[in-house]
Amino acid sequence: MKAYVLIKIRAGEVKDVVRQLKKLESTIEAHMTFGPYDAVAVVTAQDIGALGSMIATSIQPIPGIEQTLTCIAVDV
Repeated sequence: MKAYVLIKIRAGEVKDVVRQLKKLESTIEAHMTFGPYDAVAVVTAQDIGALGSMIATSIQPIPGIEQTLTCIAVDV
């Protein structure tokens, strides 16, 4: 499954956080953005449980990340 993770980051730490996101095995893409969120990561996981675990253990603990919003991609 694929998901988009919208991320709010402390001021001055966006570049470092995006670099760390790109190093994760589950990350397809990671970009700085303008708007209400500072970055977006496109990630993959085997199932919803693996996605939740990966967000909680690999993404949210990255220094500088303040908040995440996960949007699961659905094919129509």
